[in-house]
Amino acid sequence: MPIIIGMPAGLKQTSSVVSIGFSVDETAANTFTQSSVDLNLSPLDREVFVVLAVNLDAESPDADSNANTSVKGGLTTTSQTAIPNLADANCLARITNAVQADTQGSGSIVAFTTGALETPPATLEYIGIIATNDFFVQTEGRGNAGPKGVSGKMYGYRARADGDIYAALVQSEVLSA
Repeated sequence: MPIIIGMPAGLKQTSSVVSIGFSVDETAANTFTQSSVDLNLSPLDREVFVVLAVNLDAESPDADSNANTSVKGGLTTTSQTAIPNLADANCLARITNAVQADTQGSGSIVAFTTGALETPPATLEYIGIIATNDFFVQTEGRGNAGPKGVSGKMYGYRARADGDIYAALVQSEVLSA
């Protein structure tokens, strides 16, 4: 039996699918940095953004045979004070690029990349709903000589929510910050 994917309950799609590009660079090497991206949603029209997919691309960390280095990034619906985990309620995507060194002196290094699915399985209707006017992108490096950053795209569409659904979405987003 085929799976039929439809609109989330209580929402009416008001735009075609759009992609929103973003990037953030550290203000200094190995420093948590966050940037907000304005969606220009209309709260009077109870407008929300339904997120279909997020692609994150973190820069490569420095390759240092004497130290572990990394570049982490995240995308959330609310402001953060540290790189989020996928377990956090408002985290839609996260990525880590890391280089692990053999600190015992052999000079060997191994690179790793971890992240959420760049595109969700076709059985998901959406991966999140942003009910407030902006979303946030974070980056932070560790052990790098210079500033690093993260960039990406978020794919989704605008929708109008029923009054009670809109109130619940806004309250849930704000209270889980």
